[in-house]
Amino acid sequence: MKFFLPKLEYEYSALEPWLDAKTMEIHYSKHHKTYCDKLNLALENHPEFFKEDVNEILAGLNQLPEEIRTAVRNNGGGFANHNLYWEIMTGDVKKRELKGDIKKAIEEKFGSFEEFKQNFNAAALMHFGSGWVWLVLDNGELKIVSTSNQDNPITEGKTPILCIDLWEHAYYLHYQNRRADFIEAWWNVVNWEKVNEKYLNAA
Repeated sequence: MKFFLPKLEYEYSALEPWLDAKTMEIHYSKHHKTYCDKLNLALENHPEFFKEDVNEILAGLNQLPEEIRTAVRNNGGGFANHNLYWEIMTGDVKKRELKGDIKKAIEEKFGSFEEFKQNFNAAALMHFGSGWVWLVLDNGELKIVSTSNQDNPITEGKTPILCIDLWEHAYYLHYQNRRADFIEAWWNVVNWEKVNEKYLNAA
């Protein structure tokens, strides 16, 4: 069974005015789909990997045949990264409230949510070029990390529970070069209910 594009849980317009419908449509149906298609192509001669979850494949990246490793790193990463990105955003206002165990964990680790947000924003603004910033669990500890291109913290043994896409295709139609505005807007659509669920599953 080949990998397929997961269905979005909301309409393209559900995240407006913060993330516009046109960007969402192009991002999901063009960029994400291309990563999915190219991952399937990379694994075509190694169908045994279709039985695995993409995150398992990325976790064992160094065990892959060398001739497909780079293609899987780039396209498998792009596929997995976007899967999480869509999942941790929502148009449902009730799910956007920060509460529960993840709220406590963030406050214990960073002092307050505002401190966490400032650190996360700083990492996103300082990141050079295309890539991602993540909130991960690393041996049970919450950390903010960044990766370039489509690399995923899973390959380093970390468990991502929140991420922001810093590739220009994620925001350029609406925000042009104003990455800071995009980052600030993105916080309004975070699905903290889902992030809390992922935290509990990984803790």
